[in-house]
Amino acid sequence: MSESGDGRGKILNFNVGVLGHVDSGKTSLARALSSTASTAAFDKNPQSRERGITLDLGFSSFTVDLPEHLRDCGATQQYDSLQFTLVDCPGHASLIRTIIGGAQIIDLMMLVVDVVKGMQTQTAECLLIGELTCSRMVVVLNKTDLLPPNKRESAIEKMTKRLHKTLEGTRFKDCPVIAVAAKPGGPEAPDTEEAQGVTELIQLLKKQTFLPQRHPGGDLLMAVDHCFSIRGQGTVMTGTILQGSLAINDTVEIPALKVTKKVKSVQMFRKPVPGAMQGDRVGVCVTQFDPKLLERGVVCTPGSLHTLHAAVISVRKIGYFKGSLATRAKFHITVGHETVMGKVTFFGLPPAAVPEPPTDNQPPPAELPDAPFTFDREYFYQDEYATGQGETGSGLEPQQWALVEFERAVTCPSLCLVIGSKLDSDIHANACRLAFQGRLLQGFEDKSYAESALPRLRIYKTKHKEGQVERVTDDYTVIGRNLFKKETNLQLFLGLKVTLSTGESGVIEGGFGQSGKFKIRVQEGLLPETKQTLSSSSKKKGKGGSKGGSEDEPKTDSTPVGIHLHFKRYVFDPHKKMVQS
Repeated sequence: MSESGDGRGKILNFNVGVLGHVDSGKTSLARALSSTASTAAFDKNPQSRERGITLDLGFSSFTVDLPEHLRDCGATQQYDSLQFTLVDCPGHASLIRTIIGGAQIIDLMMLVVDVVKGMQTQTAECLLIGELTCSRMVVVLNKTDLLPPNKRESAIEKMTKRLHKTLEGTRFKDCPVIAVAAKPGGPEAPDTEEAQGVTELIQLLKKQTFLPQRHPGGDLLMAVDHCFSIRGQGTVMTGTILQGSLAINDTVEIPALKVTKKVKSVQMFRKPVPGAMQGDRVGVCVTQFDPKLLERGVVCTPGSLHTLHAAVISVRKIGYFKGSLATRAKFHITVGHETVMGKVTFFGLPPAAVPEPPTDNQPPPAELPDAPFTFDREYFYQDEYATGQGETGSGLEPQQWALVEFERAVTCPSLCLVIGSKLDSDIHANACRLAFQGRLLQGFEDKSYAESALPRLRIYKTKHKEGQVERVTDDYTVIGRNLFKKETNLQLFLGLKVTLSTGESGVIEGGFGQSGKFKIRVQEGLLPETKQTLSSSSKKKGKGGSKGGSEDEPKTDSTPVGIHLHFKRYVFDPHKKMVQS
C-alpha cells in the first residue's frame, strides 16, 4: 500500500508477469499496455535492442480506476486506484533462470502466445513456471494482424480451443483467452499503427484482479532488478518487495556484499513515498554505494538471510521432464534469485513407511498430509527419484527429499521455492528442461557442513552379502567362506547377525585363518537336517577329487548352505559403521 505524490490517494499495486516464447510479442504488448515506464522498463541492454529480444526483466506500469469488485470487498477503505506493474520476462531459452527469478513476484500471469505458431517448448516451460508461482492466468493470442482477414475469426477460435485442451490438466483450466495485435505490422511498422484488442485486454485484466495477500510484518526481502546512481543524491536500487516493509531511515543489508546501508528516500514510479510494503515496486535511495556492485540481487533486514553451501529440500518431479532424476547428477538450481549448479542426493521414507496409493474416495495425492522433514527420522537412500508406482495407474509418488550441494554459496530466505533444471540441454530440442521443484527446508551455512552437519542426516543404504558354509565344527559352530574378501577388516563385522539358508540364525564370532573365512556361532544349535546336509556335502567334496565319485549321489546334497548378512550403513557416517535393526 502506498501514498502517491499527486493527490490520487492510495494505490494498490498488482504484479502481472508477461511470459511467453521468444518473438511472441511480449515487449510490444507491455509497451502497448503501459502509460508509465519505470527506470528498468523496456530493457536497455544494447545486445537486446540490436536483436529485438528482451534480455532482462523489464518493468512498466499503468494505473486504472479501482474495479467495482475490489470496491465491494472493502478495498476502498485502503485504496483509490489500481496500478498494474508489468513484469516483462525474457523468452529467450537460455534465459529461463531470469524468468524463474521474476516469476516469484507475480500475482497474475499473462501468457503470450503467437496465434500463428501456437504453443512452443518455451511457452510450455513458462506455463510450468506459472503453475509453480501464481494462481491466475490470462492467455493472450498475439499477432492476429498476421492472419488473413477472411480466416481470422475461425483461426482464433481453433487456436483458443486447442489452448483450452492443453490447459485442461493444469491449474489454469478454463482461464480466459483473448486475441490482440499489440504491434500491427510487426516491430518495424511505424508507431502510428494502433494496437488492436488492448482496451479489451485491460478490461479483462481488471476483472481478473483480486486483493493480494500483502503483509507488512516480518523481515524485509526485496528483489532488486536494477541499480544506478543519481548525481548529488546517491544510488537507487529498484525492485519489488517480496516480504515485509521498509521506510525512510531504515537500515537494510545487501547480503551478497555483506554491507548495510541507511534508506535515504523511497519512490514508487518516480513519486516520493514515506515507505512501502510487500508487493510494492519501489526505488530505494542509499548513499556511498557503487551501483556496479549490484545489478540484481536481494536486499533484506540485516541478518535475516542466510548464505548456504548446501540444503535439504522437499522435491517433486515436474511431469513433463522426460529424463530420470539420478542421485549425484548435477542440475541448475534456482533458489531465491540465484541460479547455481548443484549436486543432488535423493532420499525418501523407508519403503514400509510410504503410504498406500489413495482409493477412489480418498483425496488426491496433493491433499495427502506431508510428513515434515526432521533429523530424528531415518531416510532411505535412493539412486534416483522414485516415480509413482500406484497399481491403479494413479502415479502417486512417494514423498521425497533431496540434499542439494551448491557449487558456490547462495543467499536466500528459508522455505523459498527451489527449481531444478537442465539448462544445458539443447535449447532447440522439443523437451522440457525444468526437472523438479520443491521448498528449501533446512540450510547448511557452515562451509565444512560435510563434517559438521551431514552426519546428523540419517540417510542409509541397505546392504546384503552372501556366502556359504564350508563345514561344521560342532553343533553350535560353523565355518563360513566367500562373504568377505581376504583383505576385509573382520573386526567391523564382529557381532553382526546372519541367517543360514536352512533357517538358523547366528552371529559372526571372528576370523578363521588368513583367507577371509570366519566363524559363526549358532546360539540355538544347528538343526539335524542341516548337519546332515553339511556332512554329506563335505563327504561329496572329499569324493569329488577321485575318479570313482558316485554318479548316483543326489543332486540336492551338492547345494551349499548359504549365509545371508543384511545390514545398513549411513551414507554420511564418518565411521562407516554397520547397523542392524
